[in-house]
Amino acid sequence: MAEPEHTTERFTVPPELEGQRADAAVAALTGLSRSASAALCTEGRVLHRDRPVTKSFRVEAAQTLTVQVPVPEDPSRIVPQLVEDFRVVHLDDDIVVIDKPPGVAAHPSPGWKGPTVVGALAGAGVTVSTSGAPERQGVVHRLDVGTSGLMVVARTERAYTALKRAFKERTVTKVYHTVVQGLPDPLRGTVDAPIGRHPGYDWRFAVVEGGRDSVTHYEVLEAFGRAALVEVHLETGRTHQIRVHFSALRHPCCGDLTYGADPALSAGLGLTRQWLHAQRLGFEHPGTGEPVEFDSPYPPDLAFALETLRDGGPA
Repeated sequence: MAEPEHTTERFTVPPELEGQRADAAVAALTGLSRSASAALCTEGRVLHRDRPVTKSFRVEAAQTLTVQVPVPEDPSRIVPQLVEDFRVVHLDDDIVVIDKPPGVAAHPSPGWKGPTVVGALAGAGVTVSTSGAPERQGVVHRLDVGTSGLMVVARTERAYTALKRAFKERTVTKVYHTVVQGLPDPLRGTVDAPIGRHPGYDWRFAVVEGGRDSVTHYEVLEAFGRAALVEVHLETGRTHQIRVHFSALRHPCCGDLTYGADPALSAGLGLTRQWLHAQRLGFEHPGTGEPVEFDSPYPPDLAFALETLRDGGPA
């Protein structure tokens, strides 16, 4: 990981800090934590009269301390990255279709320190459209961090405009496969229930009155007793939509502890994330106007869990 940038600042020690240790004084002067301030001292980034001071150095009033203060990381900055198992499925002048591994976010965001799709594309030397917010240029739709599968990213301005319109007008084919607990009844159906922020948890969503309209079509492909493999067609694309709708049906996605999955069953299937995969993606190519469709195989962790169920399930 790249070392953070620093900016040099000078501080005059006020009378109230007289006799304090350097790490405590730097913390008070800069607003950094005590441990971060101690680290700056250890790294030789705190100077008095052009000489580094130790963290236990006692400061005096009116002294001048020169401190190399770390520059806060810009959450919108795209850092090129090499991401394991990141696969480019299709690449042309207008679009790039990728098979996103789990643990990768679509784009940078405050609080997220892990890899991103836009960072992985930059690391692979794939340029994208400059449309969109700085941190999500070229991104026309997203997958949850824990969801694997197909994403398309725009590489040109015309592709960005056309794909954004296609997703808004719901002309894109989005097919997911998920393994849910139990057996949905009926075996084929539609969930039409509005989704909004969970009233008790900012980081979760729920079926709530007054939420955004959300429509999920599903069909059971295989039943295993304790769980079922389900194909899902999304009509809308709300955050956590499949996870929220199946949780509301009391058939949460296996492995999805956030939305009520059984921890014991999840562990027995070797799952550390929700069993949810963007398996098929189809749309009109923004450059040629021809229909294109892409498929993605299950990644190893999901394939293992599915085979475990086919073999009779976890002990």
